[in-house]
Amino acid sequence: MKNFVDKNSIVREIWGNSDTILLIFAGASAEFALNKAVDWLYFTGRLPKDPLGRLFSTVSYARQIVFSEKESAYKAIETINNIHHSVEKKRGQSIPDWAYRDVLFMLIDYSIRSFELLERQLETHERHDIFNVFLEVGKRMHIKDLPQDYEAFKHMRHHHIKHHLYNGEFTKNLYKQYRKHLGFMRYRLLLESQILIVPKAVCQLLELRNVSLISPLISLYKFSRLIHLDRLLKAMILPSNYKEDIKSLNHLNS
Repeated sequence: MKNFVDKNSIVREIWGNSDTILLIFAGASAEFALNKAVDWLYFTGRLPKDPLGRLFSTVSYARQIVFSEKESAYKAIETINNIHHSVEKKRGQSIPDWAYRDVLFMLIDYSIRSFELLERQLETHERHDIFNVFLEVGKRMHIKDLPQDYEAFKHMRHHHIKHHLYNGEFTKNLYKQYRKHLGFMRYRLLLESQILIVPKAVCQLLELRNVSLISPLISLYKFSRLIHLDRLLKAMILPSNYKEDIKSLNHLNS
């Protein structure tokens, strides 16, 4: 049976590494809070009650798609569709098509940004590979008006950031929940990580600094991986309740 994502795809390398995944969701957590459709995430109450649990739930679906054979990946996508349809039915409204595109665009953009921050610059064909994988996900989810190629994606991504983000009451409340569930020091680390990875427009809306305090530590962290100190560092800074979940994110040999 053919894999949904080719075994040589850069997408498997990105989504098989806990470091890049955590950075992806640091960025996504910022944009989720700003998105004008964030009220949908509040409708069920799951996100504000357990933002970290919601993160790992989302990760499990994404990884199930990336590392599965085609039929299993299609079933995972269909499960996601059914969950969304159920929420829409309960609310009596439809989730806007642009909100679906926003989430898809975040996965593409932050996959690229996280890998380039922690590893190396991607080749042009690798960027196109990332786009094409998530484009296929979007098509299977029946998302309308998707970009046809990577260049069109970049244009649409810029437009979405400009027009679909807003710092409102949901934004402020969600950041309060981040701080409550992470604790002060880990919350500060989240903010510094967000400064590292999100577009400047997102930083401005969240009133974050332009330069992260942990920027100088990136090279040190890369070195720590060479001598296997990164596990100790993550054990020190990540919530103990989620250490096993984070450890399970590594899928580099799949």
